[in-house]
Amino acid sequence: MRKHLYFFFVLFLAFSAAQAQYDTKALSILDAMSAKYKSIPAYRANISSSLINKTDGVNEAFKGEIMVKEGKYRLKMPEQEVINNGAVVWTYLPDVNEVNIDNYEPDEEEISLSNVYSIYKSGYKYIFVKEVVENGVNCEQVDLIPEDRDSQFFKISMNIGKKDRWLQSLTMFDKSGNQYKYIITDFTPTNSLGDSFFVFDKNKYPGVEIVDLR
Repeated sequence: MRKHLYFFFVLFLAFSAAQAQYDTKALSILDAMSAKYKSIPAYRANISSSLINKTDGVNEAFKGEIMVKEGKYRLKMPEQEVINNGAVVWTYLPDVNEVNIDNYEPDEEEISLSNVYSIYKSGYKYIFVKEVVENGVNCEQVDLIPEDRDSQFFKISMNIGKKDRWLQSLTMFDKSGNQYKYIITDFTPTNSLGDSFFVFDKNKYPGVEIVDLR
């Protein structure tokens, strides 16, 4: 999972950003969500992702399972498995039984399901948009607007459960017209994920070819 409609009018963006600076309702929703995730040591969830670009006619999708603990994550998909322990990232390709190893060097704009619950605390304005239904759950939509106008994404929309405050979906809009949407289902808090779970164990992949790019 490597990195993985800029048609807004300027005046509209300016208005939204100005309003977002003072949206205490959005802040209350985001703080409640953040506190909820900080209260659990780790979690497992199924994830459905889509990449849509209406102008270019792109509509791609994948499904997988993700396990998250603090800044670590493990993402399993049919075509690859990505393991990140916060310092090293392993990308395993089952079709060729190969793993690529690289140092993890996140950039300042990186957004993932391991940090999305706290990114709003720095560099973003936020605004409550409306109530919606996602995954059959009554949610409140909050949009994040980056303060840096050169940011890759000009908007991030979160649908947050109105009752339990778990994140139900996340949509990121970039300036080239791409929409990246992640829908989270079967969310399960857990305390059974040790640090070793987020390290690639070659003994569990007989004959694996190791490509060390560090």
